Amino acid sequence: MRFLITAGPTREAIDPVRFLSNRSSGRMGYALAGAARHEGHEVCLISGPTSLDVPEGVDFLQVESAKDMYEAVRDMQRGVQVAILSAAVADYRPVAVAMQKIKKDEGEMVLRLERTPDILGSMRSEFGYGGVLVGFAAETQNLLENARKKLERKGCDMIVANDVSRPGIGFDSSMNEVTLVTKDEELHLSKDTKEHIALAIVRRALEFIS
Repeated sequence: MRFLITAGPTREAIDPVRFLSNRSSGRMGYALAGAARHEGHEVCLISGPTSLDVPEGVDFLQVESAKDMYEAVRDMQRGVQVAILSAAVADYRPVAVAMQKIKKDEGEMVLRLERTPDILGSMRSEFGYGGVLVGFAAETQNLLENARKKLERKGCDMIVANDVSRPGIGFDSSMNEVTLVTKDEELHLSKDTKEHIALAIVRRALEFIS
C-alpha cells in the first residue's frame, strides 16, 4: 500500500527575511509517516519546514509555501491508496512580497492577505483523487461540529479532530488526544504519545479499503 502524508507548517513570505507561519512542529505528520512505514507500507512524506528527522525508509519532499505544497501533493497523489493530510497549511498569504527587507518606519504597516490554495478540498474535485482521504481539524471551539462539517465539505473519509486550545496536547507537544470522525462514528483516542496516536490513525484509515 502507498501512503501520501503531509506534515509541518508552511511559510508565506512577506519579504526576504520575514514570513507568516504557525505553531505546528510537524511531529504528528512525521509520526504518521513512521507508523505507516512501520506497518510495511510505502510512504511519501511532503513536509513544510521543521527540525525533525525524516523516518527511515520514507520518501521525503521538502516544501516551504502553501503553493509549493499544493503543487507537490497534486503531483504525488497519483497511485496513492491512502492520503493523510496533516500539515498545518497557511490559509492566507501576502498579496505582494517585497523584494527587499521592509524597513521599520513611523506608524502602522498594513499587510493585505489573500487565500492560499485549498489542498484538502482540491483532492477530490481538482486532482481526481479516489483513494482513502484523511484530513485534520485543529480547532479551538466546537470541535466535533466543525470536524463533521469539514468531513462533508472536503469529501474526506475521516477527519482527525484535535483541540489545539488545550495545553499539553497538539502544538509544541509530544502528546496528543484526538477524535476520529467518520460518516458513521466518532472514535475518541485518549491522551497518548503522537506515535501511538499515529499508529491508530493509520490502522483505522486502512479499514476504508475494501
